[in-house]
Amino acid sequence: MEIPGPLFRRRLLIESLIMLAADSGPQVSWLAGYGVMPDELALDFDHAFGMAEALVAEGYLTHGVMPDLRDIDATLSSMGGAEHADRWTTGALDTDEGWALVRELARRVLVAELGEWQQPLPEITVIR
Repeated sequence: MEIPGPLFRRRLLIESLIMLAADSGPQVSWLAGYGVMPDELALDFDHAFGMAEALVAEGYLTHGVMPDLRDIDATLSSMGGAEHADRWTTGALDTDEGWALVRELARRVLVAELGEWQQPLPEITVIR
């Protein structure tokens, strides 16, 4: 199996950050449009975050964004578990402090990497 190139891996990370950075209204609409739940936002980030260090080493991601990426990962991880199920609803995207922090951190990374955080929400293919 061929390993995706750095530009593809960077795009996955940036798209996951665009989704995390979006205001809750567009997030909810996007999730509903694709028929997926809020945990998909975290799962996509988790998958892409696993490639961040390699992207830094390859020169496709600024090293200075790594602390914010690690904080996003830690915040999402701290929200896991059955005892936090209420944090994974579409309503929580607007009211939960963890989602607000993740949104702020994702915006900071996007500004550092792209110059601004507001980007069109990505189109995806959902395989069921």
